[in-house]
Amino acid sequence: MRNGPTFPLSALRNTGLHALPLMVGVAVICMLWACAKMGSPDGGWFDEEPPRILGSTPEDKGVNVKSNKITIFFNEYIKIDNPTEKVVVSPPQMEMPEIEGMGKRITVELMDTLKKNTTYTIDFSDAISDNNEGNPLGNYTFSFSTGDHIDTMEVAGYVVEAETLEPIKGILVGLYANMADSIFRKEPMLRVSRTDSRGHFVIKGVAQGSYRIYALQDADGDYVFNQKSEMIAFNHDTITTSCKPDIRQDTIWSDSLHISTIERVPYTHFLPDELLLRAFTEINTDRYLVKNERKTAGKFEIFFSYGDSILPVLRGLNFDEKDAFVVEYTENKDTISYWIRDSLLINQDSLNVELTYNATDSMGQLVSKTDTLMILSKEPYEKRMKQQEKEFNDWKKKQAKAEKRGDPVEKEMKRPQLEPKYTLNSEMDPDKNIFITMPVPIEKPDTSKIHLYSKHDSLWYKAPMLFREAANQPRTYELLAEWRPDVEYSLEIDSAAFCDIYGRVSNALKKGFKVRSTDSYSTLLVNVIGAKNKHIVAQLISGKDKVTKETVTDNGVIEFFYVMPGTYYIRMFYDDNKNGKWDTGNFDENLQPEMVFFYPDKVECKEKWDITLSWDTMKQNPDRMKPEAIKQQKADQQKTIKRRNLERAAKLGIEYVKDNMTK
Repeated sequence: MRNGPTFPLSALRNTGLHALPLMVGVAVICMLWACAKMGSPDGGWFDEEPPRILGSTPEDKGVNVKSNKITIFFNEYIKIDNPTEKVVVSPPQMEMPEIEGMGKRITVELMDTLKKNTTYTIDFSDAISDNNEGNPLGNYTFSFSTGDHIDTMEVAGYVVEAETLEPIKGILVGLYANMADSIFRKEPMLRVSRTDSRGHFVIKGVAQGSYRIYALQDADGDYVFNQKSEMIAFNHDTITTSCKPDIRQDTIWSDSLHISTIERVPYTHFLPDELLLRAFTEINTDRYLVKNERKTAGKFEIFFSYGDSILPVLRGLNFDEKDAFVVEYTENKDTISYWIRDSLLINQDSLNVELTYNATDSMGQLVSKTDTLMILSKEPYEKRMKQQEKEFNDWKKKQAKAEKRGDPVEKEMKRPQLEPKYTLNSEMDPDKNIFITMPVPIEKPDTSKIHLYSKHDSLWYKAPMLFREAANQPRTYELLAEWRPDVEYSLEIDSAAFCDIYGRVSNALKKGFKVRSTDSYSTLLVNVIGAKNKHIVAQLISGKDKVTKETVTDNGVIEFFYVMPGTYYIRMFYDDNKNGKWDTGNFDENLQPEMVFFYPDKVECKEKWDITLSWDTMKQNPDRMKPEAIKQQKADQQKTIKRRNLERAAKLGIEYVKDNMTK
């Protein structure tokens, strides 16, 4: 048995080495072979050829097809990624198709009965790739017809989340030929597609005609909008399919940074191709009791699915509820908080209550309902007593050590103090106020113990102010004053100005601060074209959708004053009902969500700068509704094998040319 490779003598003769000893000839050939491979990186280059389709049964774009089983053959071993999500069949199938990749073929079996005279499309998107390198086949769609012709029209566009304009990945988009508004709730979509990571969709195999288009985040797989929790988008405009010959430009890259050529490629341009759907979730107005929760001994909460103008009536079954609580609630009254006043009741681990509230019945009407609830504390009395005992013992040990060292000793353990939270720094903006948030409800604050002073010509004077409860912010108070730029202030609050419902009082506070000079800021004005009759709420955003300033206008001019230097983005919406907040849509009421817009570019603000911009919201492209820098939903990185080879060659300092490597 001979080990290693064998070389025919004819190979040696062709090299001109036949006169040399055999071993020397073999060594020379090995050296020549090694030189020929110089420049190739360790491990070789990636295969950059995607799998190639050899054929199928039935054939692609075949007509008069009777079989509901499709087999597609490839020239190499393939794999199919996440077919249940990526592969979309039109018309939509009520029973999930069986899709399987085996070796060099893919089989798709449609479980529904085939419809007569219908074009079927199986959109594989980018799910198919070769088994070794993962070369994607690309956006591949297989189609066939049960009739005598294939429908070839296409409809394309984008779906974004209506409030944030984030692209929505994976939402269904479908067409109806029936123009009735109610069809979306009654029948499955006629033809469907699914959006990619950019929110982009293409519905293929469409017959020439007119349609309405909808988007649906289908929760139950029936292709019908029948649950309020399902995100939807609708547009009552009629769209009509068409096509025209067109030219596109394809960029050919010489390497990862440089363009080789730009080719003009003729293609069929299907229209419409830039539809925009703004998807939203309706407010679920069905009201029912969700849960109760008592995380701390002194407070419990009742959660409802939706609010009601009438608060629930609570009756204690193992305690007297009269004057037992301080009640708080959220703005829409869907969460009710009960702060327990009495320490004896706080120490009671189980509170049994009878709760009477309004709930939605099967007819969608609010009716009175009564439930009996057991509200259990997650901080049992015994556990809290052990914790208090431990804290007392730790305090005694600390005092014993202090006495041993000869340090001052406390005669008794300090009672807990009320510790308000102040939103106050050493510098302040002229258009901001001071907020004070309490950890627990307080009795009426003693405003005679709250003092504000301003400094003028080195002398301190008492400054006028207003102290009030902050709107829709439980346990939060607001201190307002005429804050003058470049002026120093001192906020002085006496001890016991605030006393909570348990008798704990606040400590004294003295805090000096200065209002920044107007030279520290920029002013930003934005003229919104065509919006003079619109009530606009505009927001200045820094970072990832963090709102730093908000303003309203009715004249089409957005004004931001006292803008700190930095990079910002602008978001605005048409506040149609003038309630100061963005409102979602409602399908049955034919109500679209309030329109949201992002200024297409970032805005740089600098000290002492006055910036004026013009904004035409109607000129924004559907694929660029929100600046890329602040998008949360990023487009998937389609990293091709060729690009991997280019990057690898760049690291080795060589030029990559397919089938011809040079230094």
